[in-house]
Amino acid sequence: MKKNIAIFASGGGSNAEVIIDHFKNSDTANITLIVTNKANAHVIERAKNHDIPFYIHSHDDIDNGNLVAKMKTFEIDFIVLAGYLKRIHPDLISNFPNKIVNIHPALLPKFGGKGMYGMNVHRAVIQAQEKTTGITIHYVNENYDEGNIIEQHACLIETGASPETVQKQVLELEHKYFAQSIAMLVSK
Repeated sequence: MKKNIAIFASGGGSNAEVIIDHFKNSDTANITLIVTNKANAHVIERAKNHDIPFYIHSHDDIDNGNLVAKMKTFEIDFIVLAGYLKRIHPDLISNFPNKIVNIHPALLPKFGGKGMYGMNVHRAVIQAQEKTTGITIHYVNENYDEGNIIEQHACLIETGASPETVQKQVLELEHKYFAQSIAMLVSK
């Protein structure tokens, strides 16, 4: 039986788009719902373009259980965080144990935690004069970026690289590996 996946995103949704395309003709999973916390997030347009229902939640929806209820209404089996910038409520985690995954734009445990997202991560990597960076796909727990690591993929940082250059390199890794990793996880 096909699994139902909800993608949570707060911004543009380029990873969401890659994941949607990956599962478009899949025998194992459907992208059933897009969830966002921002009414102006571009991921909503991506959902509309693919005729995928979307849900814009409020902060209250997290605390009062409406978000968990929405997941149950859509019979969600698996949740993918793709640029979602809110902490995941313990109720959601307890309802989906080891069924929520995130992608982080660095090689955890370095450069993780509260406030470490997007360009903040890439600036920190450059400032620390790291030679490599990459992505970490991990399960979500109650703490930012501390869930068990599923897989990591690295790339070299060229001397003199800018945070923008590093961002492009990391995004290529995200687009190459995230959907594949999700497919492997949902087929278990």
